[in-house]
Amino acid sequence: MDLTTFLVNAFVYVGCFAAAFWALGAVQYEKMLKPGHTAQAQVLYFMMAMALGYLCGSFLLAIVYR
Repeated sequence: MDLTTFLVNAFVYVGCFAAAFWALGAVQYEKMLKPGHTAQAQVLYFMMAMALGYLCGSFLLAIVYR
């Protein structure tokens, strides 16, 4: 993998992660969580953003490179 491909992949994944993090702000998932579990809720929110960002980034890169 050359440097250009690496930079494009990194930019796409970081951009998709940021977009997923921003988009998850519209979901009111506080109603589904137990009260008093703030740290666990923040970790869950971060992991959901990572998973969604990875899936979207992989989808975009698959379209571009295949």
